[in-house]
Amino acid sequence: MAQPKTTPVILVEEGGLKAAGLGKLQAQWAGANGFTGQRGKLLALPSETGGLAGYLFGVGAGASRPVLVTGLAGANLEAGRYRLEGAVGDPTYAALGFRLGAYRFDRYRKPKALPELVPPSDADAAEVTRLTEAAYLARDLINTPANDLGPDAFDREIRAFAARHKMKVKAIVGDELLKQNFPMIHAVGRAAAEAPRLLDLSWGRASDPKITLVGKGVTFDTGGLDIKPSSGMLLMKKDMGGAANVLGLAHAIIDAGLKVRLRVLIAVVENAISAPAFRPGDVLPSRSGQTVEIGNTDAEGRLILGDALTLGDEESPELMLDMATLTGAARTALGPDLPPLYSTDDRLAADLMAAGLRSDDPLWRMPLWEPYDKMMDSKIADVNNAGSTPFAGSITAAMFLKRFVKNAKAWVHLDIFGWAPEARPGRPFGGTDQGIRSVYGTLKARYS
Repeated sequence: MAQPKTTPVILVEEGGLKAAGLGKLQAQWAGANGFTGQRGKLLALPSETGGLAGYLFGVGAGASRPVLVTGLAGANLEAGRYRLEGAVGDPTYAALGFRLGAYRFDRYRKPKALPELVPPSDADAAEVTRLTEAAYLARDLINTPANDLGPDAFDREIRAFAARHKMKVKAIVGDELLKQNFPMIHAVGRAAAEAPRLLDLSWGRASDPKITLVGKGVTFDTGGLDIKPSSGMLLMKKDMGGAANVLGLAHAIIDAGLKVRLRVLIAVVENAISAPAFRPGDVLPSRSGQTVEIGNTDAEGRLILGDALTLGDEESPELMLDMATLTGAARTALGPDLPPLYSTDDRLAADLMAAGLRSDDPLWRMPLWEPYDKMMDSKIADVNNAGSTPFAGSITAAMFLKRFVKNAKAWVHLDIFGWAPEARPGRPFGGTDQGIRSVYGTLKARYS
């Protein structure tokens, strides 16, 4: 059977039009339309008969070319079958960028066919598919509003994920959390109509290095009794973005068959307001034995992570990594596109940052600054969940989490945003993947 026709998309560096190999008339057409290879510019090329011969796409100057610049082409082309030609650069990331840019969330509107890319012959097609699926999974979950992704629905999604990947699943739900000593997860989620829970997934051989991923799964965050203003609640469907990205990362690890024993812990709650809601001034016990005074019910993510981290830490994993949409302070410090990275392992932190730069999934290391630990002192408990000052909010949150990690050989905390407030190459507006490629690339280099 003949293959469907593919339309060429010719990638052109800034000032590199001559290298595109165009005919005289097409070169004149490009010049008449002011095309010089400007980043993101897409120009239809006419054939000699007046039809469509293909497209020119500008990737910008070579030295400053974004890794996923082809995402701008994927975002703007109509449905069809395409191939990349010209200044492709790294073929795998060129194909990946195109696929990531073509993402569209169509659950609540008429579906629109996406442009299809035939990967370059020298691209790692399996890697492109793997990382595209990981990103789409995270994006779809984050974009789904809380009325369709409360704790019960998110539980079903996680179980379905586990079934697809042949993972073992254990769930601790509702008051069973108290019986099995997860009091902070229970306290944060007990006011909601749907019960809080902890999902524990595992995959791989027990003899392989233990890698534990922990995700914050707050399906909606009102702020609790310290209620957020309406403007602060508009994006709170994304407060499970850490868990969504952990699932995307787990998909990439399993699909690649990395030689690890993978464990995924996701605390799923809704931080709601009703009679049983936990209150400012309450003192909560924790699985670790530490007591936590509640300075602010809107600092709930660190509470559920504290219990989950304690569980993961009990088996002394080689690496424990958590992802969480944890603090607005992280966005104030580094903006929406650059998540803070905290780590107890210097080499691992450097590897993660390098992998992030290679894959356009940037991270920036921030310090676990011990003197700031005193900002969370409590006069009646071991620690307060909210800092005593408005300063260093992302750092103090990381220091709070560090209290629950004692045995892991290395620990990493990513304070992600999980949202693209405006489109950029490979990242359309809306829920987005952060940390997946940087962590996956680092683990792949170590455990393939």
